[in-house]
Amino acid sequence: MEATPLLERRGFGDLIDDDDGDYLPVRGMKAWWRVFCIETVRLWRIGGPIAFQILCQFGTNSVTTMFVGHLGDVELSALSIALSVIGTFSFGFMLGMGSALETLCGQAFGAGQVHLLGIYMQRSIIILFSTCILLLPLYIFAEPVLKLLGQDAAIAKPAGAYTLLVVPQLFSLSITFPTQKFLQAQSKVSALAWISLLALVFHVVLCWLFVDVLGWGASGAAVAFDLTSWGTAVAQLCYVVGWCKDGWKGLSWFAFKEMWSFVKLSLASAVMLCLEVWYMMSIIVLTGHLNNAVTAVGSLSICMNVNGWESMIFIGINAAISVRVSNELGSGHPRATKYSIYATVFQSLLIGLICMIIILLARNHFSIIFTNSKVMQQAVARLSPLLGLTMLLNSVQPVVSGVAVGGGWQSLVAYINLACYYILGLPLGYVLGYIANLGVAGLWGGMIFGTAMQTLLLLVVLYRTNWEKEVQQTTERMRKWGGGIKGIAFAGNTDNFN
Repeated sequence: MEATPLLERRGFGDLIDDDDGDYLPVRGMKAWWRVFCIETVRLWRIGGPIAFQILCQFGTNSVTTMFVGHLGDVELSALSIALSVIGTFSFGFMLGMGSALETLCGQAFGAGQVHLLGIYMQRSIIILFSTCILLLPLYIFAEPVLKLLGQDAAIAKPAGAYTLLVVPQLFSLSITFPTQKFLQAQSKVSALAWISLLALVFHVVLCWLFVDVLGWGASGAAVAFDLTSWGTAVAQLCYVVGWCKDGWKGLSWFAFKEMWSFVKLSLASAVMLCLEVWYMMSIIVLTGHLNNAVTAVGSLSICMNVNGWESMIFIGINAAISVRVSNELGSGHPRATKYSIYATVFQSLLIGLICMIIILLARNHFSIIFTNSKVMQQAVARLSPLLGLTMLLNSVQPVVSGVAVGGGWQSLVAYINLACYYILGLPLGYVLGYIANLGVAGLWGGMIFGTAMQTLLLLVVLYRTNWEKEVQQTTERMRKWGGGIKGIAFAGNTDNFN
């Protein structure tokens, strides 16, 4: 079965090459504007529902934080540490492992090999479930781990207790991520949006019942988190099995073939994304060593929570551009790939600028949602300029990460992240925060510098990329990662994964 052509001709056939279905070279502002409008529609047709889905999923975290935050400052800081350190560590690693599926499914769908998507999904579920087992000791021994990282005992103990209660949520990710990538590769994203919306409503009701009505406190919030996460995972799996007959052909022994090769691909994706996710997690850990740790961690966590809301929009854009890039490379359309990236980067920068302005205007008010403490609200207001700048810089990075996943450049981006974040950003933040006594503002300022350098380098990489060569490499990658199934004509460059 062949995939639906990604470049339809209706209304703009004069922009399309009759021979290969790709865009013709664009010349003149009028032609550029038409291509920009076309790509904008395509981006948000995919990215809109994905962004909405991610916002709803992130909303479960924020709703949990809101309910627990009104129990007290210690409870808020403990929950923030549990979610920001242990939860973010595992979430980033699991998301990265699952992103290997995004590369292969997107390119296979673009090349018309839809029947492979179900095999890839099963293989990813097996790998991610095994990864959950490996991460389990981190949850069981969360309290001593947090103390080893220097967290205050008053925060580490309740944070460890909460982390232990959300172990079921960890295992739900082994179903949630593979089914998401399976559906996103085919642009079947409306179902994901509806499932996430219902899950968010369900989570609000559960938190109200367990925390406010029954008085279970943070433990009730953890139980609600587990139930909501598994409800989402089961709903997505049921939709895949019941309504996606093209990509889902039932259980297959081919899912166990080439398992180690798929693990290596997953690890390459995990390293790239984890270096990004853990970077912001590390500022929470370092802040826990400052004086007045409860206020410092709480105020920073509120800012990170707000930043997370914007980041969820860009994760939606990340997934959309990843689908566009992988599909177009699989279809052999280098110019469509390039033009879609240009349009997406421009719009992401515009969204980041708008978010920065909103935060600066509302800097004295938005923290009321999370806490009743005047001290905490004032601390958040002081950090708001750094939050706004972070939002602006983070508008480009997710786009390029999506391009990397779609095109298979995970290793290259991982090296850039390692250099900018951990060789430049973190050491500078440590110097400003501890040696220059600038506190949390210094820690965050150093990390902003690392993010700025990373954004600049990634833009240079995009500008210098030869997309015709990327199309040729895609065919090679699909051939290698076909899993030994007879008759497969696969897609890309395997050097990034070896």
